Amino acid sequence: MIKSAKLFQWFERRINPFPLTEPTQPPSGVIAFCLHFSRGIWPWLLASALVMTCVALVEVWLFSFMGNLVNWLAEQDRDTFLQTESWKLIGMAVVIMGLPLLVLLHSLLNFQVLMGNYPMRIRWQIHRYLLQQSMHFYQEEFAGRIATKLMQTALSVRECVIKLIDVLNYVCVYFIGTLVIMGSADLRLMLPLLVWLAGYIVMLRYFVPLMGKVSQHQANARSIMTGRVVDAYTNIQTVKLFSHAKRESDYARDGMDGFLDTVHQQMRLVTLFNTCLYLLNSLLLLTVAALSIWLWLESLINIGALAVALGLVLRLSGMSQWIMWEVSSLFENIGTVRDGIGSISVPRQVQDLPDAPALSADRGKIHFDQISFHYGQESGVIESLSLQIQAGEKVGLVGRSGAGKSTLVNLLLRFYDLERGQIRIDDQSIAEVQQESLRAAIGMVSQDTSLLHRSVRENIAYGRPDATEEQIIQAAKRAKAHDFILGLRDAKGRTGYDAQVGERGVKLSGGQRQRIAIARVMLKDAPILILDEATSALDSEVESAIQENLYRLMEGKTVIAIAHRLSTIAAMDRLVVMDKGRIVESGTHAELLQLGGIYAALWARQSGGFLAEDAE
Repeated sequence: MIKSAKLFQWFERRINPFPLTEPTQPPSGVIAFCLHFSRGIWPWLLASALVMTCVALVEVWLFSFMGNLVNWLAEQDRDTFLQTESWKLIGMAVVIMGLPLLVLLHSLLNFQVLMGNYPMRIRWQIHRYLLQQSMHFYQEEFAGRIATKLMQTALSVRECVIKLIDVLNYVCVYFIGTLVIMGSADLRLMLPLLVWLAGYIVMLRYFVPLMGKVSQHQANARSIMTGRVVDAYTNIQTVKLFSHAKRESDYARDGMDGFLDTVHQQMRLVTLFNTCLYLLNSLLLLTVAALSIWLWLESLINIGALAVALGLVLRLSGMSQWIMWEVSSLFENIGTVRDGIGSISVPRQVQDLPDAPALSADRGKIHFDQISFHYGQESGVIESLSLQIQAGEKVGLVGRSGAGKSTLVNLLLRFYDLERGQIRIDDQSIAEVQQESLRAAIGMVSQDTSLLHRSVRENIAYGRPDATEEQIIQAAKRAKAHDFILGLRDAKGRTGYDAQVGERGVKLSGGQRQRIAIARVMLKDAPILILDEATSALDSEVESAIQENLYRLMEGKTVIAIAHRLSTIAAMDRLVVMDKGRIVESGTHAELLQLGGIYAALWARQSGGFLAEDAE
């Protein structure tokens, strides 16, 4: 067992499923797409094809030998048979015993080298490519739909390539070998095979493209169905809050009906194909049998040739079923690949320049220089905006919803590329540096806190993966999260910092999620800090306790804070008032009140300390 395990492991390690090369945009054509993800795999694919060729040759040769064996048994003397044919029989035995070894080698190449590593390598490359897609990409697609296409496409690429090489190689060798063997007995025996081949190709040309089209529709319908189901599960709180379980069931059923329609279309084609194929095979068997018997009666072929002809036809009939299903499966997988290409082979809207340097943000000075951004529309959102924030300055952004505050922050994080203008940090254009280094220099706590479905410890340490346990606990204490974390317990009995928080942190309250997010940013300790309604989910007592630590976190950092509750940002060094994508006022709280403009009106109209959304 140990030796066999080592043998398996040797083959399993022939392909690296996680190459470190930087993923690039895949081609949009099916063949080019499959070739793109088969780099580094070809030596093993060719080795597998070569072994399969040997297997097919041996199997065809076995039929020829069996025909000879029948003739020997019919014609030779039993007493001298072993003496005259012993070496041929020994050679036959060696070949028969060598066939399992060939099959073993082919199985090792296929199942140990290719079947697991090949699709995993594709998943790894696609996942890394998709992780670098822009925010716009993920806003346009269901997360579940993207994940489904990633998994389906990886398996389908593997099936397309391996089936195409293995099946076509095996079939070509087998069919040519069959023609040669039957033609060597009598050329007339080749005629039914050639007619059958013509009919078989006509069937393939008719049925397979139809199955391919249905399969492409089916793959799309499957991803829509899965996306709708996952969307309901992801937003289960909203579903229950609005009592829309039936509505979501109907929404999912509509997707399931669409998928079932494609299944019914596929099964109709399968029934028609199966019937036609059996009819064609029956005609071949009948014709070859009748022709063989006639040739034998005319003493034109011997009994061994008749046995070989009928045996090969029976084998070919069974193979034709397998071939058709394999080709149908091939086109089904091609349809799946085509469907996946639409979501995977999408150019990145936000890309680093070649050899872009890392951002060096020692001070944290920010300069928005005549920037414009319209989300692809002709106007609106941000228009010719300029703003300078000095290193270490604390700036509050004020304005009604839709004024452009969050968009300004998203542009600073380079979730989108500017349409005009430039943003610089410490005199470096953010469009010319690595995105990873840019976001590493910025810590952000947003109103919509999203946690990973992992342990509390992992979520806090996401801000600094190399943080020690002591640093993680210290950050949690500063965020007033340590006490409630110690009381956590998940369904598998894990407690405290080991407890899982659920998808997007669903097992925690909004305030608890917010405090973990604040601890995460405190641990990250980046030179630029963005607070987008950072304490909106906290009650007044907890907010007051955290506020002191937030002010301490702000020390020595450049801060941009957004809040509808103006009292939380009134003490900032400067307040910037935005309206319709432009800066309309700027100054301290006292200066803006004295100015008597929009800010003063907003302050006066606050109810309970919140910004009135309908203030004119």
